[in-house]
Amino acid sequence: MRKIDPRNFQRATRTTSKEINRQIVLNLVREYQPISRADLARRMEVARGMVSPLVNELIEGGLLYEAAVGTSRRGRKPTLLHVRAHDRLAVGIDVRLSETQVMLADFAGRTLALEMLRTPATPDELIAELGARVRRLLEANSAAGECQGIGLVVPGTVDSETGRLVNAPTLGWRDVDLRGALEAAVGIEVTIERDAVACALAQMWLAHPVGGALDSFAYVTFSDGVGAGLVINGRVVRGHRDAAGEFGHIPLTMDGPACLCGSRGCWEAYTSSHAIVARYLGRELATRDSYAAVRESGMTVADVIARARSGDAGALSALELTGRLMGLGLAAIVNAVNPARIVVGGEVAAAWDIVGPPALAAMAERTLTTGTASTPVSPEASDQQTRLRGAAALVVAPTFAAPAIG
Repeated sequence: MRKIDPRNFQRATRTTSKEINRQIVLNLVREYQPISRADLARRMEVARGMVSPLVNELIEGGLLYEAAVGTSRRGRKPTLLHVRAHDRLAVGIDVRLSETQVMLADFAGRTLALEMLRTPATPDELIAELGARVRRLLEANSAAGECQGIGLVVPGTVDSETGRLVNAPTLGWRDVDLRGALEAAVGIEVTIERDAVACALAQMWLAHPVGGALDSFAYVTFSDGVGAGLVINGRVVRGHRDAAGEFGHIPLTMDGPACLCGSRGCWEAYTSSHAIVARYLGRELATRDSYAAVRESGMTVADVIARARSGDAGALSALELTGRLMGLGLAAIVNAVNPARIVVGGEVAAAWDIVGPPALAAMAERTLTTGTASTPVSPEASDQQTRLRGAAALVVAPTFAAPAIG
């Protein structure tokens, strides 16, 4: 049950139930389109006369449209409903240490354009480059529809109220107003979010989560950094100061390798993409020399995986040890928040057949009950655009979200 806060509440009005039902209709159409008014009424177990006014409001608001005529055994043929997604556009931006991607997509998640650039060294340079690229993308695709907003995904903690990037250890940026600066550059509303949370949103809104668990799961990303997006009872868990899910900076050891956050022995320092490649190269995981060696080698996690599959014993050993270290952190997530399932993303997820068995074994060793030890853990289907889809979901999701009540 959810407690009503007597100091911070929103009272129900005469329109509250109507707002809820309207959102139910919108989401049913989104899930089962094309669908008729009669089928909507049957799914809602209400009279058709209750559904039609809600549908008409959604059509007038530009959220639904009528298209093909369906078949009927008798009587008038039904007009089928669709969510208006093809001409409503969103820009998704994924900022990483080495590369930034910019995507233009429609509200169904279909990619219309994609560009990549090397991430500049400073926030000001990044905003200048993004502003120019976004304006150019929208101008080139003006016939496709109207942009409804920009979703900006960053590898660090974000203040949800101010939109400021509080701390991004991999970028070395602190207290930066990326949202405000980008809005000023392009004149379009921007929503900013931490990368792992955006990936969880992509699972909720623009894909069917692995195993079908929509309302209680953790999405754990292993990339330049390591973090988790937590969804409990259908809501993203943000924490008091928006830092919930930063499991990448929970230490596995107190005297382990240095982490970019300034601490030592963090889960991220052992399992990030850099750590995996450094482990294979035989370098210390988090020294300046090891970062330089990884960059100079040009090697990626995908290369290590390919070598392991071709019989390279060193690559196989590096991935198996990485899997065990991944499992130790997954156990911390299970013990802390007990999600219904965990979805693993990032480059190393493509080697789940190698890293999965030691990860699950280590997780089972460190969890507290038989039930939690059997928490399903699945790799995300190979998709290098999860963070971009999550960025788009920042714009799309509010349209379909349940009204906030109480």
